[in-house]
Amino acid sequence: MNSKERRVRIEELLIKNRNPIKGQQLAVDLGVTRQVIVKDIAILRAEGKNIVATPEGYIIPVEDKTLVRKILAFWHEPADMEDELNTVVNLGGVIQEVTIEHPVYGEIRGMLMLKSNEDVKNFIKRFKEFEAEPLAALTGGIHLHTIAAKDEATIDKIVDELKKKNYLVSD
Repeated sequence: MNSKERRVRIEELLIKNRNPIKGQQLAVDLGVTRQVIVKDIAILRAEGKNIVATPEGYIIPVEDKTLVRKILAFWHEPADMEDELNTVVNLGGVIQEVTIEHPVYGEIRGMLMLKSNEDVKNFIKRFKEFEAEPLAALTGGIHLHTIAAKDEATIDKIVDELKKKNYLVSD
């Protein structure tokens, strides 16, 4: 299989599978190195393909136009990150992404797509494994999350609970 055929196959796999696929798994499936997959993904993105790298792997997101989205500004201690994320998913929300405003780079965004306590648990586990710092560490703890939910009432419940826990930035 040449590189063009491989990129077509990667796109087909990502369209067919609604769950993220790790780069290493794509490499094994296609008989190449992970670095080849990273390069192929970069080329596909440059061609305009909407491939998103999440903590769980690569995905081509299918936008659910029925979901309500809201961008919320957060600040909390690093130790509260897991509770912040679980609060959102426990009330029916999806944490789609995290964004910070960096003084040099401008907007930096990370795709999260956290939908369940299991997703949050795995996300936190990776932080510990890699001794990583959250993006909010670059901005003194201030960060934005794009939250999605089935309706405005669910978003309102999430916002109310986050306010009770003092996780939201207020005026």
